[in-house]
Amino acid sequence: MNLECDLYVDGHFEGTIDSSKSITIGKNGKIDGEVRARHLIVQGVVEGSLEADRIEIKESGRISGMVASNELIIEPKAIFEGESRIKDIKESKEEKLESSKKPTAELPKAK
Repeated sequence: MNLECDLYVDGHFEGTIDSSKSITIGKNGKIDGEVRARHLIVQGVVEGSLEADRIEIKESGRISGMVASNELIIEPKAIFEGESRIKDIKESKEEKLESSKKPTAELPKAK
C-alpha cells in the first residue's frame, strides 16, 4: 500500500505500507510486514521491518524486528525486540569521507 497521507491502523494488516506522512498503530492495531513512513507511532504491535525518520514506541507498544530510524523513542513499559540501526548512516559516512578528501586552501607563509 503506497500512501501520501496520514494513516491510523487499529486492526490487523499484513503486507507493506509505504507513506510519505505519519502512520499510527493504535492499541488494537497489529501489522505483520514492512512499514516505511516519515513518522511512526506504535501503540499496538508491529512484527517486521520498520523505516522512518522518527519512531516512537508508546507504553502499550511492541515492536519485534528490524528498525531503521534517525530518532528512536522507547517509552517506559514499551517493548522492543530486534535490531536497530541509524537510518542513512552509510550515506553520512560517505559524505564525511568525501569532504575530508577535498583540497584545502593554503595560506601564504609569513615573511
